[in-house]
Amino acid sequence: MTTFDIQQLQTDLADKNPRIILKKALELFDNIAIAFSGAEDVALIDMAVNIRKDIPVFALDTGRLHPETYRFIEKVRKHYQIDFEFLSPDKDLLDSLVKRKGLFSFYVDGHSECCGIRKVESLKRKLAHLDAWITGQRKDQSPDTRQAVPEVQIDTEFSITGHPLIKFNPLVNWSSAQVWDHIQAYQVPYNELHEKGYTSIGCEPCTRAILPNEHERAGRWWWEAGAQKECGLHVGNLKD
Repeated sequence: MTTFDIQQLQTDLADKNPRIILKKALELFDNIAIAFSGAEDVALIDMAVNIRKDIPVFALDTGRLHPETYRFIEKVRKHYQIDFEFLSPDKDLLDSLVKRKGLFSFYVDGHSECCGIRKVESLKRKLAHLDAWITGQRKDQSPDTRQAVPEVQIDTEFSITGHPLIKFNPLVNWSSAQVWDHIQAYQVPYNELHEKGYTSIGCEPCTRAILPNEHERAGRWWWEAGAQKECGLHVGNLKD
């Protein structure tokens, strides 16, 4: 890992174009990967392969994704000729949850425990072997949790003692419209669920299409009150 001043790097990358942020991230780190799930992430892949064709990409296979999402992942893999690493939940942890609470406990006691097993634990195992990772977070995805997200940061939630993990958020200042402008301009593959009213797409039981004028993340965990909707992958965004 390259030694650098994180404060200076934040200053240097503030308000920069996503391509500039990606280029700097890939210059600084060899042991880096893109976390893939949706439209923002495939836009990042589209930009990144022009800088580094062998950019590592991983996706969290929770076992509860829509069929359309699995087809989307395969479409992206073939389109860019890249290898995907699929991260599965720990079998013992998942078996214990399902035996104790069934398959839909999140409708009763919230999504945190299920997401913790199906997503966060898998991500934690992966990030323990990386020096840096790249996400598709945007500030306007969630005014309640993502407004303070910087272009680059130390990921305090997943860093290991003595080994800080660096997190790059190249699209943080882009709007949804800018993401889709890029997708359309460069003929980037996208999830067919977007044509059915889905905007933010997670696991099938926890995602629905949104109504006109609803916020793009209104379809995530829609049965829960409150606006601080994070699954735990970016738990550092949550305010006390």
